[in-house]
Order: sequence, then structure tokens, then C-alpha cells
Amino acid sequence: MLSGIEVDIRADGSLDLSDDVLAELDLVIAAVHSAMGQDEEKMTRRVIKAMENPHVDVLAHPTCRILGEREPVSIDLEEVFRAALRTDTALEINAMPERLDLRDIHVLRARELGVKLIIGTDAHSIAQLDLMRFGVGIARRGWCRAEDILNTKPVEAWLKSS
Repeated sequence: MLSGIEVDIRADGSLDLSDDVLAELDLVIAAVHSAMGQDEEKMTRRVIKAMENPHVDVLAHPTCRILGEREPVSIDLEEVFRAALRTDTALEINAMPERLDLRDIHVLRARELGVKLIIGTDAHSIAQLDLMRFGVGIARRGWCRAEDILNTKPVEAWLKSS
């Protein structure tokens, strides 16, 4: 049994839980959920600051888009990809049909650079776990193989690489 959490990346790049709490967890996923109108430079710095926290393992839904409802935030994904490599932070391919974030072209670029990727359902109910297939589809469109996706590996190998 693993313990983990998705924490909010505040507008200044800090996280909404203390490092003491985060240190106790096996997996920390960070995500932007507010102040999405920041300009590209500020949003990019904000996300990278969160990724630089030594407890953050994954950046969730990196562009924050919700299809038909909210445009992606302004963010320099190339900078985020470079920061992911530097900080050893995985990027999520979010399988929720309303998100599908990262897009396939972003997945391809991240994979080319050697960025770690995971697929997440963003499930808020057991029934939504079946949405994983949409994330797999995006990963395949980004030319990923099973070995390119962290959560296809045995848990021991995955924990060692995170």
C-alpha cells in the first residue's frame, strides 16, 4: 500500500502542504488548480518552482486545459520539459476525456527528450478508472511504448526511479 496526494501549486509556486507532510508520502503529484490567467513567464516559473521541490514526483495535467471549457494555460512546455529532466519529475498524461493533457505532440517531444511520463485517470470514482484507455491512446499517439511509461513498470522499479 502506497500513500500519496495531489497538492495544489499556489500562484507563487509554493505547495499547499508543508514539506514535513510531503516527506511522509510515497508519491506527491503537484498540479495547478487556480490563478490560471498568469502570463507565460510567470506560469512557467511557478510550475518549475513546484517541480524543484524535492518531494514532488509528478506534474499533473501540465497545461490545465479542459476541452470545450477552458483553454490551456500559457506555459513554455520546452522549459517545463527541461526542468522535468533536471528535477527528475515525471509528467502526467491525463486520461480524463475532458482533459487529455498532455497532447500527443507534447508526449512525443517529452519522450524524445527522455522525460519520465506516467498515465493517470484523474479518477474521482471507481468507474472512472476505466478511462485509462484514453491515456494509453494519447501515449501511443506520442509514440510511447510500455517501457516509456513509469506506471507500466513493477512497483519496486517505479519507486526506485521516482
